[in-house]
Amino acid sequence: MTNQETTMDKLISLCKRRGYIFGSSEIYGGLSAVYDYGPLGAELKRNIKNFWWKWMVQKRDNIVGLDAAILMHPRVWEASGHVAGFQDPLVDCKVTKKRYRADQVYVLRPKDGGNDGLMFAFKEGDDELAARKVKNIAKADASTYEKLALTDIPLREFSRIVGPDMKEPGSLTEPRQFNLMFKTHVGPVEDNANVVYMRPETAQGIYVNFTNVINSTRVKVPFGIAQIGKAFRNEITTENFIFRTREFEQMEMQFFVRPGTDMAWFETWKQDRIDYYRQLGIRQEKLRFHEHGEDELAHYAAAAFDIQYEFPFGWKELEGIHNRTDFDLKRHQEWSGRDQSYFDDEVKEKYVPYIVETSAGCDRTLLTVLVDAFAEEKLENDMRTVLRLHPALAPIKAGIFPLVKKEGLSDIAIKLKDELKQHYPVFYDEGGAVGRRYRRQDEIGTPFCFTIDFQTKEDETVTVRDRDSMQQKRIPIRGVFDYLFSKIDKGE
Repeated sequence: MTNQETTMDKLISLCKRRGYIFGSSEIYGGLSAVYDYGPLGAELKRNIKNFWWKWMVQKRDNIVGLDAAILMHPRVWEASGHVAGFQDPLVDCKVTKKRYRADQVYVLRPKDGGNDGLMFAFKEGDDELAARKVKNIAKADASTYEKLALTDIPLREFSRIVGPDMKEPGSLTEPRQFNLMFKTHVGPVEDNANVVYMRPETAQGIYVNFTNVINSTRVKVPFGIAQIGKAFRNEITTENFIFRTREFEQMEMQFFVRPGTDMAWFETWKQDRIDYYRQLGIRQEKLRFHEHGEDELAHYAAAAFDIQYEFPFGWKELEGIHNRTDFDLKRHQEWSGRDQSYFDDEVKEKYVPYIVETSAGCDRTLLTVLVDAFAEEKLENDMRTVLRLHPALAPIKAGIFPLVKKEGLSDIAIKLKDELKQHYPVFYDEGGAVGRRYRRQDEIGTPFCFTIDFQTKEDETVTVRDRDSMQQKRIPIRGVFDYLFSKIDKGE
């Protein structure tokens, strides 16, 4: 097991043990790629959404919010292209029963046709594993093989492919198209006339409400519409904990601009979004931009960049910034027959706006925050596990500890806890040695702990201990709220 796998295993264990994330329906054996957020996970997720909303909407004059329905008219998804085009090619392994996206599987094929023409399939990113398989099974050097996408291999040659996790060829099925949208029905009769879809993205709810927002508010182009909401995709391959799941929550903003100004706004939003993650406390060296090449660029996009984070399982997409041109509004104008153009008073011109999109996953952001914060440290006589969460994101803001239960210390601590709970989530703990109480709070990411001791009765001061530095100092008990406010809300 690699260090990266060990890190993820330890983080997943912590998430369940401490009440961050549980597998869904575990008492019935669970449901693949569906997760429940426990008490701490629910708080962390809410804090991430609040942080995003404050950054994207509350602090700006030109972005408004929306909460569109999950179920929409099925023609929305016909107009958007999802019914016809939201499909992935999949292959199954007839032996292991595993399913793979064909466009994410690669094949090593002998350059000279040797080794009986055997080809070795492997999942994206597993190049080293494939090379070892070539050496072990074909007794050959991987440098004598060429790398091809599985989708480029003729069907007649599939019988010679050794699938992932296999030692013999011929187990992979031919690729077939698989629509990623979940279907359901409205009304009492389950027939094709009543089919609707669980939305696979939140953006379309913004586009179809473009004229409603224009007509009901005083916004003018350029302006944005932001939304946080659930989306659903019947993913073929789900892996890496909550990185890719079938039910997830998106945080999207669609920014409407005058044609010709779109690329300038695109660059503005690229910078804004990378600044956002740094403000979240994500380590800068773990973030990078990835530009979509011609083979990655969606047909409607003029430009697209991903913000990627270096997870233990590699560099992966955290957020997408896209110049979607006027494709979306024009498609809905065409399919609905409703005018989606905008009259610009400033330039005295009528046009269909271009759209710059920022699209982030809340669950994926939460995983990033946890991975980036997770650390194990060797101390002089101990080891500690710590989550260095940004104070604004931490589920519990402070631990309140009486040094001992007797001589009125508990009464003072409980009074402080009750006062702080009116403003922040705090945790009261009087069990065991203070050092062990600190360790428990370190592991769940609590940034500050306040200890009430015998000196508190003499001079009305308490000890505040910082999670990251483990340093301690005394402050007046009356100043505890102001201390938390300065660290959490003002970021001092």
